[in-house]
Amino acid sequence: MLFALLVAAGYLAGSVPFGVLLTRWLTGTDPREAGSGNIGATNVARVAGKKLGVVVLLLDASKGALPVGVATWVLPGEPWVHAAVGLAAFLGHVFPPWLRFKGGKGVATALGVLVVLLPLSALFGFLVFAAIFAALRVSSIGSLAGATVAVASSFFLHRPLEYSLLAFTLLLMMLYTHRANLGRIVKRTEPKL
Repeated sequence: MLFALLVAAGYLAGSVPFGVLLTRWLTGTDPREAGSGNIGATNVARVAGKKLGVVVLLLDASKGALPVGVATWVLPGEPWVHAAVGLAAFLGHVFPPWLRFKGGKGVATALGVLVVLLPLSALFGFLVFAAIFAALRVSSIGSLAGATVAVASSFFLHRPLEYSLLAFTLLLMMLYTHRANLGRIVKRTEPKL
């Protein structure tokens, strides 16, 4: 019963569409109808400015960090529960019921999950993202490269295997959510920020 409650709470936390709510509230613009049409921080930065993009990034990351943090506190010896809650938060962001299950790509929420469960891997991934983004100004390339480094490093940090398997699962799902970006990257038409 507690497991189900934690997973449900993770999904509901992940499903809060901060990008849509804040952009509409502060600018009157729906990010789904401008820029790339995505509800995440990168498109919010394009549509409503970089400051709001950073705010959305932090809030979307918190959607992953908070429920996982609660799960690790309530059931500290159950890494598979922590992983399930992290996955639920990610899925909530990608498939929010309030937006007809059409959400964001999950990068920031995945980062929040990894900050709690695999902090060093999250740091390595963020540093790679930051370096690539600074050089290329293309968020999708930096995000996927950072996620790949985070996953690879997680297998060497002597953390529960469940956490590394979760990180790998999140990477696979991010490849899926970025499938259109990957096509544009191949064609060299992916927009810069």
